[in-house]
Amino acid sequence: MGPLRTGSLRWAVLAGLVALGSTAPLAAFAQAPESATQEPASSKKLSWETGEGHSYFIPAFEIGAFVGALNAFNRLFVDPDTYGTDWQSIKKNFTTHEVIDDDPFSINQIGHPYQGSIYYGFARSAGLNYWQSLAYSLAGSLLWETVGETVPPSLNDNIASGIAGSFVGEALFRMASLLLEGGGEKPGFWRELGAAAISPPLGFNRLVFGDRFDAVFPSRNPEIFIRLRLGATLTTDIDTDGLTEGTRKYEGSLDYSIIYGLPGKPGYKYTRPFDFFQFDINVVPDANPISNLIENAAIRGMLLGTSYELGDDYRGIWGLFGIFDYLSPQVFRLSTTALGLGTVGQWWLSRAVALQGTVLGGVGFGAAGTVGDQAERDYHYGIIPEVLLGLRAIFGERVMIDATGRQYYVAGKGAGGGISTSDIGGEIISRVNLGFTVRVWGPHGIGVQYLRSTRDTSVQGLGDRHQRVETVNLTYNFLGHTRFGAVEWRPEQLASR
Repeated sequence: MGPLRTGSLRWAVLAGLVALGSTAPLAAFAQAPESATQEPASSKKLSWETGEGHSYFIPAFEIGAFVGALNAFNRLFVDPDTYGTDWQSIKKNFTTHEVIDDDPFSINQIGHPYQGSIYYGFARSAGLNYWQSLAYSLAGSLLWETVGETVPPSLNDNIASGIAGSFVGEALFRMASLLLEGGGEKPGFWRELGAAAISPPLGFNRLVFGDRFDAVFPSRNPEIFIRLRLGATLTTDIDTDGLTEGTRKYEGSLDYSIIYGLPGKPGYKYTRPFDFFQFDINVVPDANPISNLIENAAIRGMLLGTSYELGDDYRGIWGLFGIFDYLSPQVFRLSTTALGLGTVGQWWLSRAVALQGTVLGGVGFGAAGTVGDQAERDYHYGIIPEVLLGLRAIFGERVMIDATGRQYYVAGKGAGGGISTSDIGGEIISRVNLGFTVRVWGPHGIGVQYLRSTRDTSVQGLGDRHQRVETVNLTYNFLGHTRFGAVEWRPEQLASR
């Protein structure tokens, strides 16, 4: 009964997607004469406030076309055996149990979430809400796993593409929309180009469908803190436990962070998924090999929740968060897609000193392992409970001190088709980040950061394993908020600004 149920579900989901997609061009053709003679063109335009003008058909067609184009490219230029699908492979995949695959770690944990964000972005930029677009990213992942590859469908790919892809896709959609919104009713060329680079599906739909989807998603004026840092990283201490070679003492560092919807902004409501989110990405511009380009990527977005207040000096939000984490500090890697409960808040300690904090705990599914070690591979999948604690002390407009701690427990051990692809036991992975930033002039500042990343695990027959990386970063900071993101709601202070 297992394969039958799996096949039936896959048939139902994919049949719906194909039906919607195949109807899109027919519907557009059929409605063209009527709209030209009876319906004003403006009534076809997307309205984010009322929902008018959205489309279920267009993104279904786009996802199907994208899957077909990606399969054709990979078949011709990547691996004809893996991507040379035919009716027999498709029929087999419809009735095959999902497995845990052993593709390269960066493909599974970075490539698939980004691929899922493309599916999601087609639906979101066609006027659908988060939950509707999530259904499209899940369906797009099922479609790819069934008709895009000859290998059996992969559970970890469906989680990474379908669920993590929606977290990545919504964050990118919000950032691209924010860029467009800053350009007024008619964003200029560079804003359009920048938005398309951030969220290609959004740029595609705005270009191809013109006025139909040119309405910009309304942010509703959230409080936002943006930081861009460029600098150098010195590895001060490293312990590979003999598992990894080729570590580097000096590296470049480039990272970008945005906190969207900081609590406390008067009048701002948290009614939509990702009305609060934080997006962080750290890259190593001179990475070698290129698979080490992304050192850290993290997304935390509130899916369901509300704001609260305690007295006159504290404002916060709490709720259910969607979480995507990717961590690769030279000698080991971790990635997880999770749901968690948490709170984010700000407390005014004095007139000019604010303390912001985050407490978050959740459970997800993901992978962890050692970089470049063939005995352990890169693939130890498991259920991953995690906890995050973060504090930022803001001293007026001049200084910010921040500290963040994350810990993950990668549970379970198993080989040969279980939730793990190796004999590694449970792992504990920790990450501590301490930072000190000084604003020098305007948006320009300098900073120093200390990071400590550790991994403790055991391998059957080989004993315990301990790995550690400690680094110090010296950075130039471009800061997008005059008070490091401190939100002001106190009436006497608002009146004096």
